[in-house]
Amino acid sequence: MSNDDHYGGGSSGGGYGEVGGTGQTRTRLPDAPADPYGPTRRAPRASRSLITVVGVVVLLIAAIAFANQAPDGTEDKPADNAPATSSTAATGANPVTGKTAGIPRGFAHDEQGAQSAAANYAVALGSDGMFKKNTRHALVDGIYAPETAARLKAPQDEAYSTEFLAKLGLDANGNPPQGSTFVTRTVPIGTRVESYTPTGAKIAVWYTGLIGMSGTKSTDPVRTLWKTWTFELSWIGEDWKVVDDTQQDGPAPVPGDVPVSTSDDMSKAIKEFGGFTYAR
Repeated sequence: MSNDDHYGGGSSGGGYGEVGGTGQTRTRLPDAPADPYGPTRRAPRASRSLITVVGVVVLLIAAIAFANQAPDGTEDKPADNAPATSSTAATGANPVTGKTAGIPRGFAHDEQGAQSAAANYAVALGSDGMFKKNTRHALVDGIYAPETAARLKAPQDEAYSTEFLAKLGLDANGNPPQGSTFVTRTVPIGTRVESYTPTGAKIAVWYTGLIGMSGTKSTDPVRTLWKTWTFELSWIGEDWKVVDDTQQDGPAPVPGDVPVSTSDDMSKAIKEFGGFTYAR
C-alpha cells in the first residue's frame, strides 16, 4: 500500500507512515482454501468418529458369531473352550494304528500310503533287529511278500554270519560287548514316487543313517552314511509288501563343521533319544 491510501497516514514521518498507524484498524480476511471451488474443510467431530468405530466393531462381532453357528442354528462350543478338531487335525491320510513285529501295518491304499510304507520299512530294516536272527526273521516276514520273505531268509542268515558280526564288534547273537553300544539307525529324509498303480508301486527313500560301535575300546566308531533305498511294493492282503529292493550311495551333502562327540556322549544320546516308530 502507498502512504496516501487513507489507512496508514499521509506522511512518512513521526513513525506513523506505515500500515497500521495510530487510530486505524486492520481487518485480516481468512486465508483462501487451496481449492477455491471446493468446500471448506471442517474439523472432524471426535464423538461422531468414536460412534462409527464402535458400530463397525459391533458389526464384525455379529458377523463372526453368525459364521460360527452350526447349520441347525445352535452355536458350536467345544468343551473347555478347546479348538474344534478340524482346526488342529493333520492333513493327509491318517497314520496307521496297527503293528507287526514292531513296525506299522495297514497303510493306506493310495500313493501316500505306499510312500509311508517304504519309509517305515527302511527304518525297520535299518535297525539293530536285523543283526539278530529271530527278530530279523520277524521283520522280514512282516515287510516282504510271503514268497520273497521265504526266499530271502537263508541268504540273509548267511550274510549275517559270525565273522561278519565280529567285524562290527558283535558276538554270534548280535550283542555288543559289555560297556559298549551298537548303533544302527535309518532316518528317512524324503520319498520319491518312481511309479504307482493300485496294485504296485516303486518308491525311492533318501535317507541318512548311523552305524558303528560306541565305546571306549571300539575300533569301529559311529559314522554317518547317505543312501537311497528303492522299494518295489505290491498290494497284498490289504497292505503294501516289498517284493524287491535295492540301495545306492547318495545324494550326500557337504560334511558340516560340528565337532565329533565323545563315545560316552554318543552312547548317552542313543539311549536317551528313542527312534521314531512312524516315519511319514
